[in-house]
Amino acid sequence: MKSGVPLAVVGISMFIIGLILFYLINPEENKKLEFIKYMGTFVGLSGMGVTLAGIVVHLLNKNEQPIKENYDI
Repeated sequence: MKSGVPLAVVGISMFIIGLILFYLINPEENKKLEFIKYMGTFVGLSGMGVTLAGIVVHLLNKNEQPIKENYDI
């Protein structure tokens, strides 16, 4: 099953959502907005990890050509 590409797409979207939450929310003496901004940091960092995991899974699942050894020298 090819699960590396969808996993990388989910990770990239998590990273983008984290950036949006972190940079667009401006908490001024509001603890709930501050918590949402910090959750954006967590989601963005988690998205980077999920993206890396998707890339690694994709690279591990590649079908490589078998090595053809030529013994006729």
